[in-house]
Amino acid sequence: MPNIEKHAPGDFCWIELATTDQAAATAFYSKIFGWTFNDYPIGPGQVYTVFQLDGRDTAAACALRPDQAARGVPPHWNLYVAVESADATAARAEHLGARVLASPFDVFDAGRMAVIQDPTGAAISIWQAIHHLGTGISASHGTLCWADLSTPDQARAGQFYSDLFGWQIMKEDEDPAHNYWHIKNGEEFIGGIPPSSHHKPGVPAHWLAYFTVSDCDATAAEAKNLGATLYMPPTDFEDVGRISIMADPQGAAFAIFKAAAQRAGAS
Repeated sequence: MPNIEKHAPGDFCWIELATTDQAAATAFYSKIFGWTFNDYPIGPGQVYTVFQLDGRDTAAACALRPDQAARGVPPHWNLYVAVESADATAARAEHLGARVLASPFDVFDAGRMAVIQDPTGAAISIWQAIHHLGTGISASHGTLCWADLSTPDQARAGQFYSDLFGWQIMKEDEDPAHNYWHIKNGEEFIGGIPPSSHHKPGVPAHWLAYFTVSDCDATAAEAKNLGATLYMPPTDFEDVGRISIMADPQGAAFAIFKAAAQRAGAS
């Protein structure tokens, strides 16, 4: 269970659930991932739930805002990327064709953030840490390990994120129907962009977060028993690992991942 003391710029550094039933979601994830949690007041009748493993922050949950609910925004997981300057990154994102959904603002004394929507429609947050670095533990059951971008325009998205965060977009196959692009930040592989043909028409572009689990089948079965919907039952991917994709009882989608034996040391 390696501890994380600092996130390099460009790393996925935090993940936050926006949901319609915070208490129920907290109970669900605490059971399947073994998370403990603390609630912090953030306004009248509102709390920000911070999940932990071994006393280290792993994720958070909050209630969907009334304006989001009014627009029909469903429960979802928000990914954060570490940056040196939220203001400079937001300005560059806009220059590169993104829409700034939330201009840079301070989150108490924890850090400074902004929310952007990439040119293909997927939303992602940027985080300039001050007193809160983000996730503090990795490679353990219930920790963020990967993220996929589902987008109708793989090429446009890949170029945007490469220009914005300096990500290396690794293209392994010339056939666009089978060319899953890996995202590399520095020396670490952190995510991927599936072919645009895998994106379902009519579904907004979005990021899908993956959590490491010790047993994909057992975790998927427990999640289903607790009310989750399995979009993809536990499935083996050769030389990669075993994956299941699901939605929690409130509808937020996420994936779980158990690395193949030969990759377990690197996951």
